[in-house]
Amino acid sequence: MTIATPSRASHELLDGRTVAEVELTPAWAQLKSATVALQGLQASDGSIADAAAAAPLLDDIVEAIETLAPLFPHDAAYLDASIADFQRWRDAGLGVPDFLDSLVAFQPQEHRVDGIRHLVIFPMYTQNGSRDRHVEAILVEAIWPDFIARLETEYTNRLFVSLRLIDFTPGYDTNSAVLFPETVAMREIPTFTWGAIFQDREAARYRRVTRAAAEITKLELPAAAARMLDDQSLTEQTFVMWDLIHDRTHMRGDLPFDPFMIKQRMPFFLYSLEELRCDLTAFRECVALQARLSLRQAQGPELDAAEQAMLEHAGLVQYAVIFDRIFRFAITGSRVRNYDGLGGQLLFAWLHQRRVLHWTDTSLAFDWDEVPAAVIALADAIDELYWRSIDRPKTAHWLAAYDLVRSVVTPHPASVWARGLPDDVLAGLPKGYTDAVLDDEFPLSMFFEALEKKMRPVIASTEGIRGTD
Repeated sequence: MTIATPSRASHELLDGRTVAEVELTPAWAQLKSATVALQGLQASDGSIADAAAAAPLLDDIVEAIETLAPLFPHDAAYLDASIADFQRWRDAGLGVPDFLDSLVAFQPQEHRVDGIRHLVIFPMYTQNGSRDRHVEAILVEAIWPDFIARLETEYTNRLFVSLRLIDFTPGYDTNSAVLFPETVAMREIPTFTWGAIFQDREAARYRRVTRAAAEITKLELPAAAARMLDDQSLTEQTFVMWDLIHDRTHMRGDLPFDPFMIKQRMPFFLYSLEELRCDLTAFRECVALQARLSLRQAQGPELDAAEQAMLEHAGLVQYAVIFDRIFRFAITGSRVRNYDGLGGQLLFAWLHQRRVLHWTDTSLAFDWDEVPAAVIALADAIDELYWRSIDRPKTAHWLAAYDLVRSVVTPHPASVWARGLPDDVLAGLPKGYTDAVLDDEFPLSMFFEALEKKMRPVIASTEGIRGTD
């Protein structure tokens, strides 16, 4: 069985449009429509039982890819491999899909050029979206301004790809803001060479949530932070800088053997500390970068355009880390092992207990001159925990991590961990430790309970958001 050769002329499916207008072409509309229809035939693992119903949809998908491919010459090898993977899947009877060959051929990290576009189509699940490995199609555009290209020479991260969503199928009409190769259906796990984040979605969510939270809490935003809420491009570039440094931090420092912990089963507060560690490292580096460039600006020679942009965004990253963590992360998602939520709670409580964040007369305020030192002190505490962990057994490290978190955020009154794990758990396997953690081990404080109720409609409205919304 073979996939039909396209019968329509390419110019009809492209309608004379260029890659800058690819989302408006009949070919993209055809690809998107056929992909959505195919999803309706797929089981959760991506397989399809009704080959006859799938056949014309696969024909349309392949025809659309072939038509669109000339608009993406930098992805020629990938798009050829994608067509071959669809062919192989169909010839094999449409069982569990295997798109390893096209995944290996897709190398967006080699084309980090501002504005360059990619057509991406894989059977995959989407993080914070669908857990089904269905075929998804997306159009994306790189965000890579000159100052980020310069910054990356200092904070080298060859795997990091920053993208803007142009259009997408339903798997990305969700909270998912990442494109990770490990989500693709494949027969074996290759060495992953890239990971992508949709900074336009991150920035759009941040702007909407922070604006609403500032109004609710009567927070008077600093002028630079307020400017971000009115400028999507400025905020996108701020998030690129933040995530570039965050992402590389996962494999740097005095780390436990596997700090990323993605494939391990362990108490969720360990994930909280790891993600927070990376965010606070980005914060710390931006404080240092801001100080260094400010001194240069004062003493001369004059900063060039890239350095001026670095200086501006280094200050903005600091606001973004704080407000995204405390206003969005802390109250987004369920309370079931919500490690990002706990990270936001921890940062808020740490700043409050050091009296650089104030909730007085139902108004929120910061002592901004004192905030950097307080945030860096939390980063130091986590770094000290990690440094000591190298000399500890794993479960002893877990207990020490819990002590750090509970010293700042109050555990649930029914917590077994807070009362002290019994001897049979302490002497047993690590699974017993993990099983003893409550789903909501560290409930929301009264501040966050009240804020969550008021912010719930705003948080819900950010699902599927893009930078143009």
